[in-house]
Amino acid sequence: MNQDIFEKLKELQDILSKKYEIEREIKEIPKAMVTKKELLTRLKKIYIEKNEKVENTKKRISNLRTKLAEAEALREKYEKQMDEIKTQREYEVLDKEIKDATESEQEYRKDILKFEKDLEEYKYMLERDENLIKQQEEELSTEEENIKNESNSKFDMLKELEEQEKQTTPDLDEEILFKFERIIKSKSGVGIVPVKNAVCTGCHMVLPAQFVNEVRKGEDILFCPYCSRILFFEQIDSEDSYDTTFLSDDDAAGLADLEDDDDF
Repeated sequence: MNQDIFEKLKELQDILSKKYEIEREIKEIPKAMVTKKELLTRLKKIYIEKNEKVENTKKRISNLRTKLAEAEALREKYEKQMDEIKTQREYEVLDKEIKDATESEQEYRKDILKFEKDLEEYKYMLERDENLIKQQEEELSTEEENIKNESNSKFDMLKELEEQEKQTTPDLDEEILFKFERIIKSKSGVGIVPVKNAVCTGCHMVLPAQFVNEVRKGEDILFCPYCSRILFFEQIDSEDSYDTTFLSDDDAAGLADLEDDDDF
């Protein structure tokens, strides 16, 4: 009778392994978008900062042009007054005013040229960033659509596996099923393994002789005392004898993997 249960557990193992793998993939799917979204957010933030620089530079250029016009008007005013001077002192004072106004004009023109050059650079960078943001948005939209389709496909697969699981589990003890599902999750999809030459093929640990005899009888569902997997006996030919001298504790976690180990 237990042989039928073992076969069902093996079948269930395949179903659950695929099911849990798909569930993990579904959880990982949104993470693939995080990097692209973060990059797009940074690009937009940088774009806003550069756009603010463009607007500020435009304002500075506008203010400089106003000051330049005022300096030009002042110089022209002083130059007209030159025809009205009567003394050397008046000439010297007026001449200094004209020179100061002329110097101011030159400084304003110099600053205007500098900021106009900066403005062209900012505009170029803005245009480049706009194209990059547009490209990123298009890629993000395409990837979101692909992820949506991929998710739908995986959910369909998951539903199919869940249906297979329901068809496989009706005759299985709920407690055994609960423990088996936990083992599958914690043991990389392998929850039932054969005993060969007194060795658990899941963790490669040598099992006590009396315990092996109990497994051989197949009357009860028994768990490996080292890796917690369900065990069934598998006879092997002498020429294919399992080498028990090579033991690995790579997967040995003991029954502590399961909370209610007294039930084993």
